[in-house]
Amino acid sequence: MQITRRTLLSSLAAAPRAAAAPAPGRFKVSLAEWSIHRLIQQGKATNMDFPRIAREYDCEGLEFVNTLWASPTAGYIARLKKRMAETGTKPVLIMVDDEGQLGHSDPAVRRKAVRNHHKWVDIAAELGCHSIRTNMHSDVTPKSPAENETVLGYCADSFRSLCEFARQAGISILIENHWGLSSDPDAVVALMKKVNLPNFGTLPDFGNFPPEIDKYQAVAKLAAYAKGMSFKCYFEGPDGGEDKYDFRRMMKVVEDSNYSGYIGIEYEGRKLGELEGIARARKHLKDYGI
Repeated sequence: MQITRRTLLSSLAAAPRAAAAPAPGRFKVSLAEWSIHRLIQQGKATNMDFPRIAREYDCEGLEFVNTLWASPTAGYIARLKKRMAETGTKPVLIMVDDEGQLGHSDPAVRRKAVRNHHKWVDIAAELGCHSIRTNMHSDVTPKSPAENETVLGYCADSFRSLCEFARQAGISILIENHWGLSSDPDAVVALMKKVNLPNFGTLPDFGNFPPEIDKYQAVAKLAAYAKGMSFKCYFEGPDGGEDKYDFRRMMKVVEDSNYSGYIGIEYEGRKLGELEGIARARKHLKDYGI
């Protein structure tokens, strides 16, 4: 059959097109320190090694985890800043755990939890981070919409106070879908609306949802308030691929939102070593155009 210009153009139009890369500069890559938590807990690395490891895997941004730090003294922070300068890495945020339940039913417990977070706001500001990631955990496990509303009221009380403190330091307070009520995207959106402050936002995590939640819809809802984005990955599929969700489909959700900034690699799988998992995640992002 003779191929004419018209048939050639028609066939090209019908052929599936490769997805375009994201707009240049829209996204950058960070590394969540939790990706190396086993190395640190086993004494094979420390928080001081984190900037070097991130740079070795071509990750510019650093997402620290407070529970993996040694004593956060002024001298310790100064040495950490020196390591960042030497490696050309940039602080993004600190993930803060084990500082009390900000959604506790007892107001005195909530106030103490808020005070416990103040030092991490100050440390984040000293390092040059834009945010700390917190949790909306509670001593109450809600089992009805009314109980959800009650716990969200406890949380809103704490987060308003914490955001007001953090505002003075130029720091934002983020909620990650980190199990419990926070893995219900509608509950997190409701909390965003209750607090309604410019330095309160979300850190959507691609993986931290129970099976009954549509991950793509959930991330889309949280992305409307996002000040960070967590590429949670496991690579536990039969071919070594990501089997918990479709990576490209999830990234399309992120691209369809207004979010721009760091995409944070958080490797949590068991089949690969932590460094191998980070390398595979970085390759996924490079293949995607980031």
